[in-house]
Amino acid sequence: MDEEYDVIVLGTGLTECILSGLLSVEGKKVLHIDRNDYYGGESASLNLSQLYRKFRSGAEPPSELGKDRDYNIDLIPKFMMANGELVRILTHTDVTKYLEFKQISGSFVYRDGKISKVPASEMEAVRSPLMGLFEKRRAKKFFEYMQNWREDDPSTHQGLDINTVPMSAVYEKFGLEPGTQDFIGHAMALYLDDSYLTRTARESYDRIILYITSVARYGKSPYIYPLYGLGELPQGFARLSAIYGGTYMLDKPVDEIVYDANGKVCGVRSGDEIAKTKQVIGDPSYFHDKVRKVGKVVRAICLLKHPIPNTDDVDSIQLVIPQNQVNRKHDIYIASVSATHNVCAKGYYLAIVSTIVETDKPEEEIKPGLDLLGPCVEKFINVTDLDEPIEDGSKDQVFISRSYDATSHFGTVCKDVKSIYKRATGQDLVLKQRPKQEEEFAE
Repeated sequence: MDEEYDVIVLGTGLTECILSGLLSVEGKKVLHIDRNDYYGGESASLNLSQLYRKFRSGAEPPSELGKDRDYNIDLIPKFMMANGELVRILTHTDVTKYLEFKQISGSFVYRDGKISKVPASEMEAVRSPLMGLFEKRRAKKFFEYMQNWREDDPSTHQGLDINTVPMSAVYEKFGLEPGTQDFIGHAMALYLDDSYLTRTARESYDRIILYITSVARYGKSPYIYPLYGLGELPQGFARLSAIYGGTYMLDKPVDEIVYDANGKVCGVRSGDEIAKTKQVIGDPSYFHDKVRKVGKVVRAICLLKHPIPNTDDVDSIQLVIPQNQVNRKHDIYIASVSATHNVCAKGYYLAIVSTIVETDKPEEEIKPGLDLLGPCVEKFINVTDLDEPIEDGSKDQVFISRSYDATSHFGTVCKDVKSIYKRATGQDLVLKQRPKQEEEFAE
């Protein structure tokens, strides 16, 4: 370990592994350390024994649940948008060759006490119970406007400049009802709360178009998910880094971050060994003095013996409960996958319910989500802090990632990757499209 590196990366969360992969490919000498004996950090997928060790203080899992190897349970549930930034990073780096993906079968929304499918086609929209006949016409005009809008063609703007007007003004123009606004803003644009209504409509436009184009890519839903769980993603980038000379050390304690006389980072100490470096990138758990807490997320990992009721018995779904439907300030998300994704034993389903904590009783806050699951075989509650770095890292060359939030997709993770990349290298992360890989990915 007593060598000099360009970058030392602490923690093998997805953000850290993507960055070590990208920097290794660019010829940087990277050392990657994790105090855990498994990849993924906060974004790991655990087997049954690991899960019980973490949440049941070492108790043995019941034998009827099956074998350890049948389980890859995500600590943090997120799906990938088929046309999203993470897919572009995967294709840009060719990490797709280490992974297999399966589509998530449906996207659902909770409204007026019922679960309804978010329409994935015009036919579904016509039959959807989410809107009455006249509202469907108004919504159709709204979606046509969104899909036909072109920055450089004022005739498509219909008198609205979406770069300056708030999203609420666009809804108003098309006369959309609050319930319709809810499902567009929360189940399609995937906002956690309603603050987006006062921000410029361009941001919502980009998110809605991403959703629509992602659905168009494979039909059914906009989401895809890696077989064997999300823990496969950091491992894929770790393999990429290793191919380009990156060094990995798991189960290695980090005892001290070493700084020079000017306060710049110059090394990382583990026991008696010090590895020298010019920069350090890491997750918040390695830097308690350099991060601030901005909130908490509660997640319930539930093991079921049935698909989630009222969702057409499909093998996987995303279900959004918009805040307004349950008198909250933040949405509740349910992500469900099953044995077909190689994440649990045959006959079992995995549902993870999550939200941003608003009170001192986190478990009660996800009750509306838990109530929709039917009987649970097992339930593990996990409340984690949301941390963000206090400084940008330019002074001490220590670049810290943000905690994984309650969003159900990887948009915020990719934003963080791009931000750290730019701060650490001084350059924007440019993702090139590789047509050949794009085609392979779709097969």
